[in-house]
Amino acid sequence: MKVGKLVAAGISILLVVGVCIGVIVGVAHKNNSGDGKGISSTSKSVAAICDPTDYKEACINSLSVAAKNGTTDPKELIVAAFGSALKEVQASLSKSGTIGEGAKAPQQKMAFDDCKELLQYAIDELQASYSMVGDSSLHTMNDRVSELQNWLSAVISYQQTCVDGVTQQDLKNQIQTGLLNATQLTSNALAIVSAISGILTTFNIPAANNSASSRKLLEETEEDRDGYPSWFSVADRRLMAAQAKGQVTPNAIVAKDGSGKYNTIAAALASVPKKNKGRYVIYVKAGVYNEYLTVTKDQTNVFMYGDGPRKSVITGKKSFTDGITTYKTASFSTMGYGFIAKAMGFQNTAGPQGHQAVAVRVQADMAAFFNCRMDGYQDTLYVQTHRQFYRNCVISGTIDFIFGDASAVIQNSLIIVRKPMDKQQNTVTAQGRIDKHETTGLVIHNCRIVPDQQLYPVRLQVQTYLGRPWKGYSRTVIMESTLGDLIQPAGWMPWSGNFALDTLYYAEYANRGPGANTANRVKWKGFKVINRNEALQFTAGPFLQGNQWLKATGVPYLLSLRA
Repeated sequence: MKVGKLVAAGISILLVVGVCIGVIVGVAHKNNSGDGKGISSTSKSVAAICDPTDYKEACINSLSVAAKNGTTDPKELIVAAFGSALKEVQASLSKSGTIGEGAKAPQQKMAFDDCKELLQYAIDELQASYSMVGDSSLHTMNDRVSELQNWLSAVISYQQTCVDGVTQQDLKNQIQTGLLNATQLTSNALAIVSAISGILTTFNIPAANNSASSRKLLEETEEDRDGYPSWFSVADRRLMAAQAKGQVTPNAIVAKDGSGKYNTIAAALASVPKKNKGRYVIYVKAGVYNEYLTVTKDQTNVFMYGDGPRKSVITGKKSFTDGITTYKTASFSTMGYGFIAKAMGFQNTAGPQGHQAVAVRVQADMAAFFNCRMDGYQDTLYVQTHRQFYRNCVISGTIDFIFGDASAVIQNSLIIVRKPMDKQQNTVTAQGRIDKHETTGLVIHNCRIVPDQQLYPVRLQVQTYLGRPWKGYSRTVIMESTLGDLIQPAGWMPWSGNFALDTLYYAEYANRGPGANTANRVKWKGFKVINRNEALQFTAGPFLQGNQWLKATGVPYLLSLRA
């Protein structure tokens, strides 16, 4: 997972939230004079902070435990709060190992190995935050809320990915039960953070007025981007300037013909310094690289570029039908914070008969892909967690081929729908938001959705939909895009019966083309045709906090709407 600035930012917010809780509990404790009024005051304070949560009993219990030690020191309360959260995730990890002992099939054993890995990501982030708790200013916390929302949404995604991988029903039920406390406390934390402005007001704690910066975020366009962020290093400024001129000097060159320092991309990745500070540039010369690759969480700020998305290609063919979990089928995975790919191709060649077969899995925060190509059939691009941006890319597939629970914006890209197997339909997206407080969602902005050559002759017979709700609060927005006539008039299809039709958020805005007519769209409570003001919140500026980091990628982008 991410390190450095983002972890520090998340820690600061967590500190702030803890301070708020500490102030509330401290006030209640001070009023506890033994006449019953103190207990009432404490109850009211706990009830107020737990009010926005969905699991109020769990929330009340967790805050009550923190209050019982009688401390009014914010740091002690924060340590207690973090210790409780860390304990629950660690307990979940331990339970998953015990439950996993009952797995007999190799694929189920692999699923529990995935659980251990996924829950460890959550533990690592909690431990890093726990060890780095420091000072924070209450009045500036509103400027950092988005970082904590991003972080907690990822934790929810890890937990759910663990559950999703277990397909044996009795074991799935056990792992869900084992994760119950952790998932509820994570959801509650996210709900409290999302409502923190109101909580600060309730307890007369001043917050910085960031309305002006919010307006700027909404209104900023490509033409406004004259400089780099203030935190962007001089070295990175020079690198991006050189990149724009085609004058980048790579740290590592990969070539199959021996003309580079490395013959494999894996060897080049192994050369990345641990917890790298500046950009580490890997140039991948033309060639087809049959490798299964992972940019690990401690390989940060990697910039990988090739000779073109059809020339420098990473390929694999792992699939669910091979007995491999979806999570582990990816030909290429990236977890390292600040990853950038340019002019690269990624494939999974398992074919439609392979079912779930991922070409690219992206877990990295502030990840960007420019002029890249992702080709597969089912589950091509797994936008798993955190903030992701795709520009001028080509993404192809059949069923749920863009899926996951990240905050992802795909912009100015070509989305190609392929021909599925007989009696199958196509669904472009399957977004996996499971909690209503998550800030995640999938945005397709100023793209084209078209059939490939094999699908084209039968595009009106093979049903193609914009998406279906993988999870209860699935959120997908398609705006200012061109939709071909292959898109069904209903636009969207259900997952199973009435599941999520009232709680999902599917929206369209200012689309064009023969498939964009919304007159006969689904009549679900969760579907809507939105106006400009509502569409603005899903642009790369506010939705990804793009004004804070996209300039640093050197990738072209649009923070707002086209018109």
